[in-house]
Amino acid sequence: MQKVAIICGAIKGIGLSIVLEIGKKGITCVLPVYDWLESLDSTHQKLRENNIKYDIIPADLRKKQDVTKFVNHCLEKYGRIDYLVNNIERGGWPVVHGEYSEEQWELEFQTTITAKYNLLESIVPIIKKSGDGGAVVNISSISAITGRTGIAGLIFNDCYSLSNRAVQSLTELFAKIGAPEARVNELMLGIIETRHGPETRGWSRLNESQKNALINHILLKRTGFCEEVARMVAFFLFDATYITGSVIKMDGGFTLGGEIVTDIPKGVVEGENKKYGGKSIEEKEINLK
Repeated sequence: MQKVAIICGAIKGIGLSIVLEIGKKGITCVLPVYDWLESLDSTHQKLRENNIKYDIIPADLRKKQDVTKFVNHCLEKYGRIDYLVNNIERGGWPVVHGEYSEEQWELEFQTTITAKYNLLESIVPIIKKSGDGGAVVNISSISAITGRTGIAGLIFNDCYSLSNRAVQSLTELFAKIGAPEARVNELMLGIIETRHGPETRGWSRLNESQKNALINHILLKRTGFCEEVARMVAFFLFDATYITGSVIKMDGGFTLGGEIVTDIPKGVVEGENKKYGGKSIEEKEINLK
């Protein structure tokens, strides 16, 4: 029977790249949509050009009743759900939104956490029941590690950071609920071209010095590409058959920082006999009796 994947945030950017990667394997991709509807026509065109089997269904995933309706539609139409790519979030750039309003705080938390939880609670038991090697990938952000500190404070705000830290709790909880039939893992992203990267409104608000500082903080000295994320998601879904409850960072080394590893200096005992006690054990006369 045709396998079915639920892929969130798929109108453009990372989500759309994931649909193209998953869909080329012949899997039907069901896409819940709520905003960014101005890009919907181009989404249809891209998916049709690539012969992707897909379905688009309106749903506000922050609302439990919408999620229930969405899941029931999928089951009635396709009879199964095998995969979930939980690529749904909302983050406010400090340089764009400034200080938090109550509405922005609620929007970020409910989209990043409540919506993810609603989907996991509804879909993981279905994947588990199928017993056919299904899997979930929760998409999160390295803001969970960095918070609004240092150079990361240009792009990550408080509620976004704390919400993404909470995603790991959901990953581990539902890995336990889904086991042993369904695997649940988390892909923690750094700066990707369409997510905190050059193709976003927030990036355009940074000056060149700030942009260079962010890039130089990444060990690989570049932002990531949507296609790279899509391939990693496919690995989690299809190839990582002995991995569950895990979090993998995909940040080019941002969280390690861009500092240079220095050469080891000459020590104060350079040139001296460094063997234990000045002599090797073979050179000592030791009474072992």
